Amino acid sequence: MKGFILVCSALSTFTFAHAQDSLMFRKISDEVMLHGTCYDNLRTLCKEVGHRLSGTPAAANAVKWGEKAMKEAGADKVWLQPVNVPYWHRGAERLELNMEKDFRQVPALSLGNSKGTGGKTLEAPIVMVQNFDEFKVLPDAAVKGKIVFFNYRFRQDFLTSFEGYGDAVAYRWNSPNIAAKRGAVGVIIRSMSTGIDDFPHTGSMHYDDSVSVKLPEMAIGNITANALEYACSRGTVKAKMTSECHMVDGLRPSYNVIGEIKGTETPERIITVGGHLDSWDVGEGAHDDGAGCVQSIEVLRTLKAIGYKPRYTIRAVLFMNEENGNKGGWAYLDSAKAANENHLLAIESDAGGFSPRGIGMEMDEAKKAQLSRYASLFLPYGVYDFVHEEGGVDISPIHNKMNVPAAGLLPDSQRYFDYHHTANDIFENVNHRELKMGAVTMTQLIYLVCEHGLQ
Repeated sequence: MKGFILVCSALSTFTFAHAQDSLMFRKISDEVMLHGTCYDNLRTLCKEVGHRLSGTPAAANAVKWGEKAMKEAGADKVWLQPVNVPYWHRGAERLELNMEKDFRQVPALSLGNSKGTGGKTLEAPIVMVQNFDEFKVLPDAAVKGKIVFFNYRFRQDFLTSFEGYGDAVAYRWNSPNIAAKRGAVGVIIRSMSTGIDDFPHTGSMHYDDSVSVKLPEMAIGNITANALEYACSRGTVKAKMTSECHMVDGLRPSYNVIGEIKGTETPERIITVGGHLDSWDVGEGAHDDGAGCVQSIEVLRTLKAIGYKPRYTIRAVLFMNEENGNKGGWAYLDSAKAANENHLLAIESDAGGFSPRGIGMEMDEAKKAQLSRYASLFLPYGVYDFVHEEGGVDISPIHNKMNVPAAGLLPDSQRYFDYHHTANDIFENVNHRELKMGAVTMTQLIYLVCEHGLQ
C-alpha cells in the first residue's frame, strides 16, 4: 500500500508540473506571436545590412546591428568576443556556354574559398559525368585539358532535404581535387538545389594539400544544368570561365556577439542558444542564418517580457564565420575552456525560418529520454520529431571538445534548399508566423531545461 501511495503521489506531482508547463508554453507562445520582434529584426538585418560575408565591411555592420539588438532585447550583459576570420573575395565572374551555336552567358556562381581564373578567360571543352563513379572510369585523355561538368542531381527521394544535401555536397566540396589529379582545367557543378529554377547556389569548397593545381569551380542552377546536360548528350560543348575570386592573405578581426540573462539560482551553469551572423555574399542571408540569429535574440526578449527568472544563465550567441571556416565556433570554445565554464546545453537554429517540426539532439541516451518525455507539450505547436540527431556547426566545437549536450531546431526542410546560398535567400521569402514559431519552440525548450534540469 505504501508503494502504491508513493507511485500515486509521484504521478500527481508529474501531472501538476505538466499542467504548469503547458500554461507556461502558452504564455511563451502568446508573447512571441503577439509581441515578438524577431521578424522586424530580420527585416533590418536583411535590408539595412544585407549579405555579410566574413571579413567584409557588411559583416562589421552586422556585428553592430547584433550588439544593438541584444541590448534592445533586454539582455543583462552584452559583449563582443574577438574572432579572427578568413576573407574570400568574389570579384567579377562570368560563365559562357555554347550549347547551341554561339556562346551565351548563363547564371553561375563561383564556389566559396575557390581560386578563380585570375580575371582571365579560360576556354575549354566540357566533359560531362553524372557522378564520381562515372568520372573514375573515364580515360585520362578524356579529362586532360577539359572542364568537368559534375551533373549530380540533388536526390528528391529523401524525406528530409538535409539528407539529400548530405548526399550531394561532396560534389561541391571535393570535385576540384579529383578533377585536378586527372589533368582537368576547371569544374562546373549542378547546384545543391531542390528548386525547379535557375538560381545557382554557392557554398564552401576546399583544396586538398596534396593538390598542386587549384582549379576554378562554378555552380549553375537546375534549368541551366538541364540544358547543358542535353547539349552535352548531343555533341561537344565548350565553356568560357572568367572569375576574379581568391582568398585574401591573412585573417581579419571580427566578433561573435553575445548577450545573456544571468541565472538566479545556479548562474555558473549556462544554456547557450545561437545562430550564425555571417552569410554568403549573395542574397540577404535571411534563412541562412538571419533567422537563427533573430530567433536567438527573441529567446532573451521573451523571457524578459514575461518576467521569467531562469535558474541558469541563458546566453544568446551570434557566431561569426560559420560559412567558410567556423572560426566563431572555435573562438567560443576557446573562451569557454579558458573560463572553465559549465555549459548545460547548447542549442542552434541554422536550418531556416520555416515552421518548426522537431528538436534534434546530440547527447547521451538518458538526456534524450528526459527531453523526449515532454514531447506531448510540443504537439499543439506542430513539433513532434525528437528522434533525429542534430546540433549545429557553430556549437559543434563545444559539443565535441567539452561534451556539451547539443540540440538543433528542426524546421520543415522541404523548401530550404530552394533558397540556401542563393541570391533568392531574401527577407521576402521568410514567413513571419513560421519564423516566430521557431522562436517559440526554442524558448519553450530552454524553459523546460531551466525548470527540470538536464541530468
